[in-house]
This record gives sequence, structure tokens and C-alpha cells, in this order.
Amino acid sequence: TDAEVSTRKKTFAEVQTERLDQAERTVLIKCPSKLNEKKLLQYLASHGTVKSHFFFENRGISALIEFSEKSSIASLQDAVGIPGASEHHVVPFKSRLFTFTLKNPVSQHAEETPLHLSPQCHIPVKDLIEKLCLADSISSQMYILLNEYQLTEENIKLRFLACSLVRDFARAYFPDSTVKPFGSSVNTFGKLGSDVDMFLDFRDTGKHATKMKKGPFEMEYQMKRLPSERLATQRILSVIGDCLDNFGPGCVNVQKILNARCPLVKFSHQPTGFQCDLSVSNSIAIRSSELLYIYGCLDSRVRALVFTVRCWARVHGLTNSAPGTWITNFSLTMMVMFFLQRRSPPIIPTLDQLKELAGEKDKHIIGGYDCSFVSDLRKIKPTKNTETLDVLLGEFFEYFGNFDFRRNSINLRKGKEVNKPESSPLYIWNPFEQDLNISKNVNQPQLEKFIAMARESAWILQKEDKTQQMINKEPWGLAALLIPFGKNSSKMKNRMKGIGSETIRSLLDSLRLNNASSQQKAVGK
Repeated sequence: TDAEVSTRKKTFAEVQTERLDQAERTVLIKCPSKLNEKKLLQYLASHGTVKSHFFFENRGISALIEFSEKSSIASLQDAVGIPGASEHHVVPFKSRLFTFTLKNPVSQHAEETPLHLSPQCHIPVKDLIEKLCLADSISSQMYILLNEYQLTEENIKLRFLACSLVRDFARAYFPDSTVKPFGSSVNTFGKLGSDVDMFLDFRDTGKHATKMKKGPFEMEYQMKRLPSERLATQRILSVIGDCLDNFGPGCVNVQKILNARCPLVKFSHQPTGFQCDLSVSNSIAIRSSELLYIYGCLDSRVRALVFTVRCWARVHGLTNSAPGTWITNFSLTMMVMFFLQRRSPPIIPTLDQLKELAGEKDKHIIGGYDCSFVSDLRKIKPTKNTETLDVLLGEFFEYFGNFDFRRNSINLRKGKEVNKPESSPLYIWNPFEQDLNISKNVNQPQLEKFIAMARESAWILQKEDKTQQMINKEPWGLAALLIPFGKNSSKMKNRMKGIGSETIRSLLDSLRLNNASSQQKAVGK
């Protein structure tokens, strides 16, 4: 759609600023199950123009309300009461979370109209497979999957609101601070139901630094000095974590994980339904989010292929939400990007090419690493590659099923297979911190399992007789790849012929490993 194209062309920073601004004009209201939408909107309109709203299901019905003016919120807050302290005593923190009740529910029952609820999670895989079987090509199947799994406009608004509500706490101590989402919430590759990664940013305070440059004297704040930045981060997060825990409406299961490589506070935000991770500004993580945002906006095939490969990997137990020795979604996404850089002609540019297009404003040196790349999408020439997703999916499995992982590593800066700098089974260069391997956690059995599954999938796609399968009402194309392969094992033996005995042995080992780990998980629950 035209609207989508015009939103697509905005820079990452523009989209972020717009969304954060939108979130500041937004409130969240818990509604009764029997609700008259018109009455609620009429009441809210007395405080100002409602620019947009939607309802969603989350332990009952909630409404997200975006006003045109920020002042409407203050007006609403003035009119809102404090809950009576009959059985509970309340912490009198006034937020932008409200509960709307009808004083005489019976009389209004007649006017009730059914509400449209925006889904906040994706459909189960078995329902997805049924939908996929109705499509007419693998390409359409992949776009169906993308549409079912990607973040909706409503879900993105809810994510930014969660950040904005945390920011209200941070501002009690640090009036200039902002809280921004990063990672999958903003890089165009987020899946419905994924966590919200957010960070506390004090960099807007840097704007004041330039003010005192002129003139014969200097003035600066007296601030508490600590021996390391890490300690400052830990202390700030510790206090904000306590605040959320003690005063935050609907903030539950607050865990402070301050000794991690990147200290963070984990909590569950019940009003929006998100699991949240809060850390302190991490500039490199933002650059990674923006890089993926650019790749995701350049060509619609990029996101369709990433979502498909990630769903495929999840079904076959190649990825897991628990940390461990399996491939992460981030590593998989980077493997897809690399594959698209290697096509002829390439579908997306290398990071070095994006760096060459960078203007003055795009220059970023962070901790000694050069993180510069162009931010204006219009400066990047569109690809001349016209391969369909049907072709690309098969070729992806073919490419990595036969990749020389022993010798080569994956380097997105150069878009080339480079000799491995060290012996990790899977080596994917961190695009910015050039001395780090983002897939250092992956062990040999997990990599071998990935290779075997990729070969198996390439095989299924090549051998397939689509018309026959459609006549027999059998899953075909992508649908056939999303069914665990052990389930149709009569054919499995033939398909294994092309795979070396070493890989089969390691595949069996890794299946045993995986079984053990899923049993462990079941025990651990």
C-alpha cells in the first residue's frame, strides 16, 4: 500500500522519535467486560481529541487511547479518583494506567456492541500450516507466515507505551532521561509475543554540553563520581528496579540481574502483557537495531525469508527461548542477511558499502569501533535481483547445507566467506565489534543438526510434486517444512542417502542431546 511505502522510507531515528512522542500522549484503560465503546469515547472526548484507539484482550479487556494533545492526559488525571483503601492500601503513584467502571451496569447492558479486539499474539503453528496449504505458491506461503507473525501497528504502540511508562519512573530521578526500545521491537524483525528490550538513555543530557563553550569561564554540575561506568549502571538499575517493584502498577516478578555482562532488570508488565528487559544505554545494540531496520526496509523478500527461516528453526528445535548451545534468532537473521548479500546480483548491500554511503551525520565511533553507515534509505540503490522467494528459500537451505563451516566464517561487513579467526564451530563476525563472534555459544552437534535439517529441507523442496500433494490434500511447500521430520519417517530413510554417515551420527547424537535437554526443561518447570 502507498501508506506502507511512505512509512517505510522514514529513517530509523524519525520513526523512533515519532513513536516515542505518540506514546507520551497515550493512556491505557482497563475496561469492564460489558462495555459501551461510544460512551467511553464520549467521556474521553471531554478531555480532548482522541486521535486513535484500539481494544485488546489481556486478563479482561483493555483500551489503548492516544490523544492528539499531551495536555489531555493531565486533564484526565485531574478527574480520576484514587481507589478506596478498604481491603488494600495503595501506593499513591499516579500513572497513565486507569480502570473504567460503569456505576449502573444493568441499564447500559442493552446498548452494548461487540468490540473489535486486536490480537497481541500469533496463531499456533498447526493453524498456520492449514492456512499455508491454501496458498498457490511458496512465495505466497511465506508472505502469509510474515503477516501472521510480524508485529502489528497496535502491538508496536503498546511496546512504546510500556517504555514510556517506565520512563515516567526514571524521570523522577533523571528528568532528562528517556526509555527506548531496541532489538526486535524496532528492527522490523519482531514477532508477536516477543519480549520488549528497553534501555534507559541519558544522552539527551549531552545536548547541554555545548552550551557553555563560549566565554571566559565554565560551569558544570557537581555529580557523584564512581570508579567505573559499570558500577554507575548497576546502581541506577538497582534503584529503578526497586521503584518498579515497590511502586509500579502492574510491574511483577522484578528481577535485578546486575552482575551479567550487560546488567539488566527483568520484569513482567501486566497492563501491556509484555515481559520486559531494562538495561542502560547500549549504543552498539542501537546500531545493530538500525542496521537490521535498514535491511528489512530495503526489500520485502528480506523479512519474509527471515521470518520463514526462524519459524522453521523453531519447529525443528534448532532454536530455543532458553539460552544454551543452540543457534540464536539473531545469528540466524545474520545468516539470512549474509546469504542475501551473496546472491548474484546481491539483494542487500554489505555493511562496508553502507558505510561508504554514510554522510557526516551518520558517523558513529563507539568505544573505538567504527559503527558508521548511511541512515537515509533513499541513498541506497534498489537491487536488480528478481529471484522469487520460492527460489531463495530452496537456495538458502542448499547454500548452508553445503557451506564449509570448518574453514569459513560469515562476515557481513565484506559480504564474503572469510577464513575463521578461531576454531568455534560456527563463526559469525559481530558487524560492529569486529573481534567478537556472535555465535560463540553454538556447539558442533547443534551446528551439525542445523546442516542436516537444511539438507533435508532442500531435498524436500526439490523432490516435491506440488500438484499431486495438493490433490491428496497433503501439506506442500513451506507447510511440509514446518512439520517435524520424524513424523513422516517412511520417506526419511530415502532422503538420508545424500548425507554422509558422519553427519547422520552427529544428527543422532544431537537428537539425543536435544531429547535430554527437553526432558531437563520439563523437569525444571
